[in-house]
Amino acid sequence: MATDQATLEALNREYIRSVSEADVRWFDANLSEDFVNSNPDGSRLDRAGFLAQIARGSTVKNLAIEDVLIRVLGDGALIHARTTYTKADGQPGAGRYTDVWARRGAGWVCVAANVTRL
Repeated sequence: MATDQATLEALNREYIRSVSEADVRWFDANLSEDFVNSNPDGSRLDRAGFLAQIARGSTVKNLAIEDVLIRVLGDGALIHARTTYTKADGQPGAGRYTDVWARRGAGWVCVAANVTRL
């Protein structure tokens, strides 16, 4: 359990870094083939659509996370967190996300993500 917790903490940090840096390669290696993302505007993307969205780069800057809660549930895990960032117009922004991870083989892959903005 402790090892899973540490692994998921590191994956969560890398996920956020990869959003900030448009690191498609990291996502390609860490998303399941059946990954689904729900965007703040209510749209839903499959894996290919999400990778294309990441490649375009984020419109927010200074993305940071806080209030992280990681719940390991056997071969599944939920990661809940709050985000803070700077919007394109310079105003502060915040949101929440929940990522769903599954143990596949010896590692973890993200199978779903849901992002909201406050």
